[in-house]
Amino acid sequence: MTRKETPAPRTMVVDLLKGKSVLKQNIFGITRETFAMLKEVVQEMAADLSAVMAKADERVTVQYRDKGELACELKVAGDIIIFHMHTNVFRLEQGHSLWKNSYLEEDEMRGYFGIINMYNFLSDSFTYNRGNDLGYLVSRLFVNKDRHYFLQGKRQLGFLYNDLPGAALGREELKALLWSVIIYVIDFDLLTPPYDAVNQVTVSEMNELNANLQLSTGKRLGFRFQADTDDIH
Repeated sequence: MTRKETPAPRTMVVDLLKGKSVLKQNIFGITRETFAMLKEVVQEMAADLSAVMAKADERVTVQYRDKGELACELKVAGDIIIFHMHTNVFRLEQGHSLWKNSYLEEDEMRGYFGIINMYNFLSDSFTYNRGNDLGYLVSRLFVNKDRHYFLQGKRQLGFLYNDLPGAALGREELKALLWSVIIYVIDFDLLTPPYDAVNQVTVSEMNELNANLQLSTGKRLGFRFQADTDDIH
């Protein structure tokens, strides 16, 4: 029996460049196209909601702002949702349940994803330049080489959009998940921080109170996406 020869190092490098590196470039391109479409959809939704609220109550504003190739934001009343596209491509962690699905078992290259992060901040945090305020990672959109997607997030965001094998991402699918993100953010209330967390203030903080509130504010003081009581899916 002839022993199988190990490929030469140069051959291995060339194979990796032709395979995995090309794959990542393809996924990056798909993610960039998806993010461009997301920006268009968010802008349309903002215009729609702004027109409705201008007639209902002009104090409640909805605004879209383009922040460059990799970011945009949607202001919805007292909240801001920042959408940010990561420039790298990631392999799904090995322990994820999706690896047990035949969709990934048939082609492990489907397990590489571009990611679009969605963060929630209070709009006053930017208006009053409160640098200590907290923002929360509400959801992450994963897109692979087949343009299939799933959404990782809190509560309904993790349950509604987790059918990777059957979920091809188009404009209508993107709009549906964005409506869900907006609903979650508006329904995610600002809670009073624990008394003991804010019962001490330094002289410096008090002196700067009027110009720049230094006490940390967030919808849930001390919140971290991985540690919140709501499960992540």
